[in-house]
Amino acid sequence: MTSRAPARPSRAPRPSPAAGRLRGIDAARGLALLGMMATHLLPTFEANADLTPTWIGLTFSGRAAALFAVLAGVGLALSTGKQVPPEGTALNAARRGVALRALVIAAVGLSLGNLDVNLAIILVHYALLFLCVLPFLGLRIKALCVWTAGWILLSPVLAYLLRPWLMASDPPLHLGHNPSWEDLATPFPLLGDLFLTGYYPVFQWLSYVLVGLVIGRLALTTSMIPVLLLTLGTAVAALAKALGTAAMESWGGRAALEAALNAPGYPLDSVLQVNLTGIRQEGSWWWLASAAPHSATTLDLAHTSGVAVAVIGVFLLLGRLAEWLDLDLLLPLRGAGAMTLTLYAAHVWVVSGFYLKPLPAGWTEDGMYFAHAATAIIVGTVFVILKWRGPLEIVGHAANQLGRTGRIGAP
Repeated sequence: MTSRAPARPSRAPRPSPAAGRLRGIDAARGLALLGMMATHLLPTFEANADLTPTWIGLTFSGRAAALFAVLAGVGLALSTGKQVPPEGTALNAARRGVALRALVIAAVGLSLGNLDVNLAIILVHYALLFLCVLPFLGLRIKALCVWTAGWILLSPVLAYLLRPWLMASDPPLHLGHNPSWEDLATPFPLLGDLFLTGYYPVFQWLSYVLVGLVIGRLALTTSMIPVLLLTLGTAVAALAKALGTAAMESWGGRAALEAALNAPGYPLDSVLQVNLTGIRQEGSWWWLASAAPHSATTLDLAHTSGVAVAVIGVFLLLGRLAEWLDLDLLLPLRGAGAMTLTLYAAHVWVVSGFYLKPLPAGWTEDGMYFAHAATAIIVGTVFVILKWRGPLEIVGHAANQLGRTGRIGAP
């Protein structure tokens, strides 16, 4: 009777470099969340007559939200076939899943819209972007690149032509507040605001999701793609910002816009550096030459997309470094980035509790921001260590499963 050699103890498989590097996507999403919190809680302008930009405004305004939107496209690509887009019944199933997940996000956004809060809540626009990108989920990367470039170039021009017509309507097709459930009763102002006249115009912002979809269709597990993203993103961002600055300051753009505004003393220089929201970009084609944050011009879309692409490249490289060192360097950020819907909704709800009220005794704006950021990092880290999904992420995942398979809990 022959005896068997004792079985070797099984070892848990070491995570592949690919899996570790893609943790950088969640980490980048965590950075975007913290950046958006910073623009919500910290001043983007100094309290003086010239509205001098603060470093928060110069660093995060326009860029954090754009990174959030680009990462939405990356996530959609990674969840729908990665490099190979789905086809046929798989494509239809993927679209149903994304659509139902978008409805969950929209429901959360509309509910938050009923709060009294001095924030521009992105979630309803975010959900609408998910629905608008559905026709593009089946495209291969070459076709996606063509569509993305065309959208960045042409959508701002069409928006410039359409906005005056929408604002001339009686009443204007513009809400002036965060969309809420009540706005569903007036669909035309709601849709006009969401697509063209509001804070996050979906018509132009679809560019960000398309950029993310292109990134997600790349071979992100190869060694050179993160370097390419960092290099190309940095170059595009720098070129777009340089062109926008030259157009405004050297080629006469700012003088032409000041004449169009006809508001002597208005600090247009500061506004062009931080946030163009609230200014009706009408009366001069020079508006389209600006790279100002939240202007949604071609140069703004190119600059903020470039920054987002570069940031994603950096975090993918950090993920590779973490694998090499066998250290989870990105854990604090990727924890927060894995449950952004829950953390963002909680952040907005907490901020609403202080609307038009003084801060608690001993608290400052800086302290409030660090409390929100630390809470997001700690809660996210605990959840990712325990391998839990956030509460709203559970609902979104269930909706996605229901759309794809017809039942919740299916593999």
